[in-house]
Amino acid sequence: MDTSLSDLHIKELTTAVELLENPSIAAKITNVIGMPIEKAIDFLPDNWQVNIAKITQKSLTKATEAAIWSLDDVQVEQPSNVWHKFGAALSGGVGGFFGLAGLAVELPVSTTIMLRSIADIARSQGESISDYDTKLACMEVFALGGESSTDDDAESGYFIVRAALANSITEASRFVATKKITEESAPALVKFIVNVATRFNVIVTEKAAAQAIPAIGAIGGGIINTLFIDHFQDVAKGHFIVRKLERIYGKEVIESWYNSVLELSETNKD
Repeated sequence: MDTSLSDLHIKELTTAVELLENPSIAAKITNVIGMPIEKAIDFLPDNWQVNIAKITQKSLTKATEAAIWSLDDVQVEQPSNVWHKFGAALSGGVGGFFGLAGLAVELPVSTTIMLRSIADIARSQGESISDYDTKLACMEVFALGGESSTDDDAESGYFIVRAALANSITEASRFVATKKITEESAPALVKFIVNVATRFNVIVTEKAAAQAIPAIGAIGGGIINTLFIDHFQDVAKGHFIVRKLERIYGKEVIESWYNSVLELSETNKD
């Protein structure tokens, strides 16, 4: 197999590296709320840390059935990012208005909108949304765009996270054809969602903490949700560019090139 990439594909891969290796939105949220996000999180009641984790997992489960399972398998040249951002901003306004009390209602809606946007981006990169592997790859974006509380720099890279999820994706793919992720016959898919939710929960906690600030209001909540979906749209674009190139050149070739581009990028920063 040819291991040399075309100039266009090198440029695309460079874009993907930039999008995937700089995933944090904490600084952007900090600019909106006017305080470090860590300080905002400290104001969350202790029991809400547990509640947010439950809401996150439930939101992913509902969004998966409502979004990618019902989306038509039609190829698109350009994803409808603007419309999805508008929808996310509206739902974020609800979260900002009601604070933590509105999260259980708002997050499933926001997550569904984001998952539809992710699927749209996947289709724009040549993916078939009827392919169960693509459906799982769409859900995977929420893990790639988040972090785990136990992550360090050596464990949070794009391919490291994909490798960590690989086994649960393989197991989930055996059950995903049932299209009923809440059935007892699909425990592997439920396990996959739990794994994704663990990483997604970190960003959801940051978002919830910001929207819980009394002064943030509906407008601030809408802005935070726009940042929220914009973040995952960027991660999805990078992810599906990499998958497209993997289909052309093979996974090992692209991972090698990816690491070379990343190393060059980090060298240029020094």
